[in-house]
Amino acid sequence: MNRSIRSVTFGIVALAVSGAPGTVAAQQSRSELAFERLASMVGEWRGVLSGTEVQVTYTLIADGSVLMEEFRPQNGPTMMTMFSVHGDHLIATHYCSARNQPQMESVAITEPQAKSLAFSLTRVTGLKLPDDWHNTGLVVTLDDSDHFTQEWTYQHKGVAGKNVFHFARAR
Repeated sequence: MNRSIRSVTFGIVALAVSGAPGTVAAQQSRSELAFERLASMVGEWRGVLSGTEVQVTYTLIADGSVLMEEFRPQNGPTMMTMFSVHGDHLIATHYCSARNQPQMESVAITEPQAKSLAFSLTRVTGLKLPDDWHNTGLVVTLDDSDHFTQEWTYQHKGVAGKNVFHFARAR
């Protein structure tokens, strides 16, 4: 009987030390923590660029694994950007009114609580000609819980440009 008790006790301790499911809470990666910070933006936002009002809605989809941004300029076409975790990076895929889809990736996340997340172009689908208008990067800066800034860089006919949007949480 003592041998059976020792075997059961040893087995329980071995499972606890090995990190078997249900014994130790899974530790989140830095990229997952950075994604959670972005996910804190879920809700409605308002901004203005060059006199045009813009409404942005953030929604978690796919069982919380994707943050969907719906970008609606007043009297303009709606665009979408999907943010997700990929290993130690975050990915942003933008579905643009220019009818192309820039895919951007962050550098490896080292500081998940950083105020800004920068995404750089890795590839673009739907681009008819290399000189066509397309986004080349995005920096999202969480100024505070009620304000954020987006800095979009783009290229058109070999010329680079930038659009900066400032948003406030809709009340």
